[in-house]
Amino acid sequence: MSDSWQGPGAWDPRGVPTGSARGQQAWPSEQAHQGYEGYREHQQHPAQQPYQGHPQQQQHAHAHPPHQAHQAPPQADLADATEAPAAAEPADPLAVAEAPGSAEAPEAAEAPEAPEAEATDSRRRARRLARGKDGARGGARVEARGGARPRRRRRAGLVKVVAFCVVTAAGSLLLLRGNELLDRLGSPTVPDKAAGTPTPAPEPPDPGRVLQVIAHPDDDLYFMNPDLRYSISAGHPVTSVYLTSGEADGINAGAAKAATTKPDKPAYAEARQNGIRAAYAKMATGDRGSPWTRTVVPTKGGGHAEVDVLVAKPQVNLVWLQLREAGTVYDNAPDSLHGLWDGKVPRLDSMLASGTPVKEKFSYSKDQVVQTLVGILEQYRPTTVRSQDPTPGRYPDTKRYTDHQDHFYGARFVQLATAAYAKDVTDRPHFAVQNYAGYINGSLPSTLDPDEAKEKLDILGTYAWLDQQNHCNSPAGCGDLKVSDQPGGNRWSDSINYTRGTSTSWLTSDPEHGLWAFKVLDGQVAVWHRPGLVGRWKGPDLLPGAGMDPGVSTVTLADGRIAAFGTRTSFGAKPTDYKREVVYVVQKQPGAEEFTEWQSLGTPETADETWTSDISAPAVSVDGTGQLAAYVRDGANSLRGRVQRADGSWGPWEKYGGTDLHGSPATATDGAGRRMVFSATSKSVVGWVQPKPGAPLGQVTATGLPDTTLPLTADGREGGVRLWFRKPGSGNVRTALITGEGGLKVSQMTDLGGLQGFGSVTASGHVLAGRTAGGQLGSEAGSGRPWERSPLMFVGAPSSTMTGKNLVSLAVVGLDARLYVTSSADAPNAHLAPWQPVGPRNAPWSPPPPPSPSPSPSPSP
Repeated sequence: MSDSWQGPGAWDPRGVPTGSARGQQAWPSEQAHQGYEGYREHQQHPAQQPYQGHPQQQQHAHAHPPHQAHQAPPQADLADATEAPAAAEPADPLAVAEAPGSAEAPEAAEAPEAPEAEATDSRRRARRLARGKDGARGGARVEARGGARPRRRRRAGLVKVVAFCVVTAAGSLLLLRGNELLDRLGSPTVPDKAAGTPTPAPEPPDPGRVLQVIAHPDDDLYFMNPDLRYSISAGHPVTSVYLTSGEADGINAGAAKAATTKPDKPAYAEARQNGIRAAYAKMATGDRGSPWTRTVVPTKGGGHAEVDVLVAKPQVNLVWLQLREAGTVYDNAPDSLHGLWDGKVPRLDSMLASGTPVKEKFSYSKDQVVQTLVGILEQYRPTTVRSQDPTPGRYPDTKRYTDHQDHFYGARFVQLATAAYAKDVTDRPHFAVQNYAGYINGSLPSTLDPDEAKEKLDILGTYAWLDQQNHCNSPAGCGDLKVSDQPGGNRWSDSINYTRGTSTSWLTSDPEHGLWAFKVLDGQVAVWHRPGLVGRWKGPDLLPGAGMDPGVSTVTLADGRIAAFGTRTSFGAKPTDYKREVVYVVQKQPGAEEFTEWQSLGTPETADETWTSDISAPAVSVDGTGQLAAYVRDGANSLRGRVQRADGSWGPWEKYGGTDLHGSPATATDGAGRRMVFSATSKSVVGWVQPKPGAPLGQVTATGLPDTTLPLTADGREGGVRLWFRKPGSGNVRTALITGEGGLKVSQMTDLGGLQGFGSVTASGHVLAGRTAGGQLGSEAGSGRPWERSPLMFVGAPSSTMTGKNLVSLAVVGLDARLYVTSSADAPNAHLAPWQPVGPRNAPWSPPPPPSPSPSPSPSP
């Protein structure tokens, strides 16, 4: 905990003001109202499409998201999927082979609705099978002695059959009644149906703490919602940090009144604060006028910040750093985060909103901005950090970035701060990072279904102060009238897209049925490992090497070793040294927990100052000859790739063409060992295929698929490669089979339905899973069966893999930065087992005490 936050006016990191009321002032303020004129620059983005979203509404009715049965992560000690099956592991496969009744083991796996007593009996039967009929180990072997030679041959066949059955039963014991156990997660005690006695109350879950850092007031509402609303609705502690005041030209008016409104930057900044408070209060309580406490606190960077705590939900906090904004999307503006980053100005001044309890002006150097953010991270100890995209692409014709300069330079400050926090602060929980796309969302297919888009627009309508009733009692205004003509922005209310962490291949299995998971925590790649089918999980263990961007893809090499690929950001001595490159590690030998050092494949981009560092996360695959290749989408929205040669060296970055590519590519090999690569465009999907294994990729080919949201998932099956993606404006999951014989051919285009939602879909065996409306994990465990929600909210994308031939393993990393895994038998009528958290809890969290009586909350309207 930083000393700079202590003393008079100090602030409790759980969201409760403490100490004296120095510098504190109840909201709303009583400052005099002044007029405005001009327009807000980032609402007039010249390269975006005309607004096609919802019509302007004078009043938006707030609707809470539908109630979900499961809102908390599962408990650490509910079920350890590695323990019960271990008891069934025989000392000698031959003993199992001749155990009478050995065929009973697989029967248990086909009874998904069996009562708990039956599950217990199944375990007992498994133990008896391992010991022989009379309970003595090796009894069956004694009985077998002296048998005829044909019987021995039959016994050898039985060894294989029954050993398979036992392994299947061991891996499936906890799959029998997964859904019933999930329903019991919320109970403090669960009666034991077999014994009739209650089990001890499980350990309370850590809900995970979310910290968002955004450039302007409203970037969170446009680009991080509905994730923001989901987190608040689920009760996660959420803190949003606003780097700038967003004062723009100081005119708080729509187009019709802009010319006659007098500019007042402090008042416009206050109006935007009022709009944000109203929007958050409505998301958290349903009442936009729910009161806040407003406190001034010293920062680690030497300035002051305003901290707002929602009285009814003190886990909801807003932190206002109140720095000057650029005032222009692209144009040169030295007094800005961009100018501070590049060294064009040594310090950036504050722009204090009228009515803020912060009264002393200040300025920050580049390092002081970073230290201020580090201090906030120390106070809030987040397990999930959300920020904007630090590397948006550029438009090929104008070479202008596709996002506001405050957005991505603010995100680069977050990168520096999280790196310093991870390196210098040891007494902290692990944390994951999620990056969000900005203006480019308006040029891509809509990701949200109509109900979700309306919910998002309703919150934006609250921020935009559509009814213009003075519910906040502020002369500055209760919201941002500059966006009131078009509160959805340039179709931004219809979408949300992640720019990193969308790969679904970060969970993989090995030939011994072990599982490996690779995710980025604390800027390093974390590895979790379960040896064999019934071993104990280990991890997270952080591989050496910092600066890793969210998102890891894995591939199994021809010799059985696992390779993990990602991208790494480095900053260098000069601002223009900022660079992102593709890197990878490889197991030193199959099954080993030791990996090589990170090796770099570089980047196909030129310097960041002349073009961009916007390479996607890599997609990797091995073709039928064992040839490894890695592909990225570059900053010019085309496909680039490198192929490994037979001697282990890598060829150069090749250009494979394509235009208007978005997100990260997806790759897999078909039944003939041909590699296919796919990428989504704003209109459809394009692909590439090898004419034969070992050959270069062919030309880019249009698939003829309809437009799809980002991202794509590819998996080799059915002799070809199957793609999964989502229907725009719906969230429904779609799939198509792509074959490569004689060129790319598309068939079996099918709509699989779903639970709306957005983002990556993972598919292995019969299991599909992805984010649902509400932010939880939804899964389908068989064709034609209804989709189901789990209790888990998570970061990035889920991942799944086949473990052997008859088991599907599925994993997510929760908002608490903890790995959760489950499994399902790859068979009809199977269910997911209860989710198993891996490793220790990530920093326990206690609910905050009631707000202190001083300072007083602002009066209700």
